[in-house]
Amino acid sequence: MASRSVNKVILVGHLGKDAETRFTPAGVAVTSFSVATNRRWKDQQTGDWKEETDWTNVVLWRQENLANYLTRGKQVYVEGRLQTRSYEDKDNKKVWRTEVVAEDVILLGGRGEGASEGGGPVSAPRSARPPQSGGGGSRPAEEPGPMDQGITDDDVPF
Repeated sequence: MASRSVNKVILVGHLGKDAETRFTPAGVAVTSFSVATNRRWKDQQTGDWKEETDWTNVVLWRQENLANYLTRGKQVYVEGRLQTRSYEDKDNKKVWRTEVVAEDVILLGGRGEGASEGGGPVSAPRSARPPQSGGGGSRPAEEPGPMDQGITDDDVPF
């Protein structure tokens, strides 16, 4: 019997800054942003409430049009998988980076907080996901597969 594993991340938080979109040499859009999630608990020793914020780096492939709506302070739902990759910095030092590769991104909140005029979410469609790789190990710097059309300005309801 083959062993099974799960690599799934769900985040609901706020964007720390506007999303940035870059393009690979092959012209594939890569949008990156960070999501702040808060945790609050009561300290058993002192009885005081404490809070901490975690920042998670997120990468979204082939959704450059959605990046226009991923602005600082917007609440967002992100579903994806963890990925750790390495690269060499300008001093030839190996740097490791762990990030969430988003499969679904949905803007949450009411008017003025990232939702459409009708109050519904705006999201990256599942059909625009990058292909999944079967093995472990690291992924190439550029996701393989054909370019999907994804979401266009005409698809966004506002």
